[in-house]
Amino acid sequence: MTQDIGVRQFAFTPQTLAQFHRDGFYGPFKVYEPEEMRGIWRTERLALMDRSNAIYQEEAAQSGNTNISNYDRHMDSDFLADHICRPEVVDRVTSVLGPDVLCWRTEFFPKYPGDEGTDWHQADTFANASGSPQIVWAGDEAVHFGGTLTVWTAFTEANLDTGCLQFMPGTHQTMMYDETKKMHYDPDRINKADKAGIRRGFFGYDYRELQIDEDFEPDESLAVPMVMRPGEAIMFWSTLMHASLPHNGRTDEMRLGFAARYVPTSVHVYPDTEEIVEYGGRVSLDRFGSVLVSGTNAYDYNRIATQTTTGHPFGRR
Repeated sequence: MTQDIGVRQFAFTPQTLAQFHRDGFYGPFKVYEPEEMRGIWRTERLALMDRSNAIYQEEAAQSGNTNISNYDRHMDSDFLADHICRPEVVDRVTSVLGPDVLCWRTEFFPKYPGDEGTDWHQADTFANASGSPQIVWAGDEAVHFGGTLTVWTAFTEANLDTGCLQFMPGTHQTMMYDETKKMHYDPDRINKADKAGIRRGFFGYDYRELQIDEDFEPDESLAVPMVMRPGEAIMFWSTLMHASLPHNGRTDEMRLGFAARYVPTSVHVYPDTEEIVEYGGRVSLDRFGSVLVSGTNAYDYNRIATQTTTGHPFGRR
């Protein structure tokens, strides 16, 4: 039986929910202790080098800078499978989305010494790189106009030196970018562009190509850095203006974030497509499935995964 959202341990208070609706993000909040996270990652990073059970096996998945091979490793990792279903995460997500929720994608975001920051961007349908909508809201959810709730967990230190996230609070209600436009992939421009005095890019794309107003320039004075310790997470609407700073190389430690993306069960996931084509790669979705992390699913149009490729069951609140 699904637990009532109001009595869940990590559910938002009315005041916290109002703050989230105003700002478009919440956190950082603790999921793991810093030393616990460091210990887990020492073990898991070695385990994840084995891709024999990953759902995207094609060589094309491993091209580019941040690439499709970083997608959906919760489908073959017991730790990541449990992570996306943790009450510290799901209770907060359901406070916003309601009781019936899917996790439809996860991604690793590594940043190594010398790597550029990420362009300011927003995502509604996630057609930004592929040109095809990857999520489409039914239109009657009465939660938000689109996008996804992203829970970004720091697996390492994420700070001003290593390239932490940046947000522009309150920018989640209006899209400044048109995802029906097409960005052009060029891996040769990675780490080459300077934008408003900061090295930024979008993994071989230039997000400025999607601007509705070609003269629009993000106001860097509104940027708030999200400094996070290992094991802390931040939850935000993908429609919020967000970016990241470059890794300035003052430390040899990479910055690693793990993003889990959540939507109501009514949202269409990968509609009318059987593959992902972006970041210079192409993979089949034949082994893909969204994960029901809370409640029930009354819709029959999304593929659902109940366990990992190795038989580890997904939890559900």
